[in-house]
Amino acid sequence: MAWHDDEGSPWGNKQPPDLKEIVDKIKKALPFKIPFGEKHGLIPLIIAVIVIFWLASGIFFVAPDESGVVKRFGKAVRSTTPGPHYHLPPPIETVLKPKVTQVRRIEIGFRTIGDRQMGKLRSVPDESLMLTRSENIVNLTFIVQYKIKDAMEYLFNVMNQEKTVKDAAEAAMRQTVGDNEIDDILTTGKFQVQQDTKEILQDILDGYNAGIHIVAVQLQDVHPPDQVMAAFKDVASAKEDKAKMINEAHGYRNEILPKAKGKASQIVNDAIAYKESKIISAEGDASRFLQVLDQYRVAKEVTEKRLYIEMMEEILPTISKIIVEGKIGENMLPHLPLDKKINNNVKQ
Repeated sequence: MAWHDDEGSPWGNKQPPDLKEIVDKIKKALPFKIPFGEKHGLIPLIIAVIVIFWLASGIFFVAPDESGVVKRFGKAVRSTTPGPHYHLPPPIETVLKPKVTQVRRIEIGFRTIGDRQMGKLRSVPDESLMLTRSENIVNLTFIVQYKIKDAMEYLFNVMNQEKTVKDAAEAAMRQTVGDNEIDDILTTGKFQVQQDTKEILQDILDGYNAGIHIVAVQLQDVHPPDQVMAAFKDVASAKEDKAKMINEAHGYRNEILPKAKGKASQIVNDAIAYKESKIISAEGDASRFLQVLDQYRVAKEVTEKRLYIEMMEEILPTISKIIVEGKIGENMLPHLPLDKKINNNVKQ
């Protein structure tokens, strides 16, 4: 069908674009001159388009969770941050974009079969059985979580990154377990084992310049081998009984000590009060004696008689006493019941 046929023409009622006009526009847009014309044909145009697309292939974008590493003839020359960038077109330069924010996970001592949440676990005894400081065997499984710290080091300093991390983590854990007793690893020392292993593993990888940051080392399961499990349970039960008895002893001590301290404090307070009362009483007796001494110095005979009478009253409190002074008493009969006479006179 002819091009000028309005019904069948792909351009409709319009005339087809002028090829010469297109060539002229491309020629003006190019920063360099390519010989166009009837003499050379369309070959220069095709070359120009290919060159443009080839140069444009150097444009690349790095996602926010990635880091770009540019290679020049296979050698890493620079790293880039997230965003649009440009490198020389292939095969001169190429770019790798590993995900640096992704947390990777390695299982040591076991493997998860199927889904991580619902899958089954398969034990790997060659990795999980380790020796403690006292040469006891412990069955220990753990995971290592890590991220890329330096993309260039991660991609080009270590050949098999995952295997490197796995082997280094197993070595670090064996060193940590070998420095601890089995009781600490099974009970209260788990957190410290994790921290020590993480530090040792990070030092090993930094020595390799692996560009890896260890996020966490987490123990999954720690127990003695199945062959000695019963013996370890007996030991654990005995330790629990020991701890129980110690706690009961502490409770009894805490109950008795306050009572004893209270009783001792009471005895001390009573002694202090007794001491104070005796001192006050002695001071009173001394003061009274000094007063009597002053009176005695003023009237000796009267004071002597008064003191004698007071003493007799104190010595013979229940006996009736009649005091006769002077010569009056010389003519009186000793057996005269004067006390009864006095009582009769009082009644009358």
